[in-house]
Amino acid sequence: MASIPPAWQRPPGVNPGLWDYLHDPDIARDYDASLLGSSLCLVDLQFAERFFDRPARLVDLGCGTGRLLVPFARRGYWVLGVDLSEEMLNQVAIKAKEAGVEVQRLKANLVDLAGLADQTFDYASCLFSTLGMIVGGAQRQRMLEHVHRLLRPGGRFVLHAHNLWFNFWNSKGRKWQAKDLLGRVFSNKEGGDYIMPVHQGIAGLSLHLFTRRELLRSLRGAGFRILEVQPVSLRPDGRLRFPGLFPQLRSYGYLVAAERVKH
Repeated sequence: MASIPPAWQRPPGVNPGLWDYLHDPDIARDYDASLLGSSLCLVDLQFAERFFDRPARLVDLGCGTGRLLVPFARRGYWVLGVDLSEEMLNQVAIKAKEAGVEVQRLKANLVDLAGLADQTFDYASCLFSTLGMIVGGAQRQRMLEHVHRLLRPGGRFVLHAHNLWFNFWNSKGRKWQAKDLLGRVFSNKEGGDYIMPVHQGIAGLSLHLFTRRELLRSLRGAGFRILEVQPVSLRPDGRLRFPGLFPQLRSYGYLVAAERVKH
């Protein structure tokens, strides 16, 4: 694994835990197996299919091993996978070759997408809480602004994020929420950043958890119009039973569809 550079040499939005995660070949090789049994992998694909409804140009930001790219490439979409992990992009190439489809790949930081031209895509996606892995609110907002810039007018964006308030349902989560709230009030901290337990040998990996209000405010602040918000659960079908009953407290996370407004 690559040694961790000092903060001033790391890409914006990348902390030491995320650096290790991006450069660990075992994580990339085992990624698909680690997702087996996750209902979200089916639900988010079905959600994207509803809004990416005709073959066109699609960019998947934080594409991982290409689980979204390959199905859409099979249907005739021109697809580009962007990830900062070269190990993940190598897995994309293997999967595309096995499937007999063409998938474009780009190693880039989602916070710095200046190399991609304005209004070159019809669809964009950022799934499996990838936005939350970017460290710092300003960097996350910068990424959303890039997405808006990349989409043509009327272009659609599908995003997933985890729900901060879901932690209310267990004692450890409630303690973390209380500490997080005190940090916001007394230390002027940004809040919402959850340090994950050691994950596949990686320590210090953080994930920003969003409230529904924060997530939609960030999207609107980048210029998007919200089309639909679908709360997701841990049920096998990923659906939230009785979605009208306190969804902002009961949802494990949200799938959001948004669009760049036509002028």
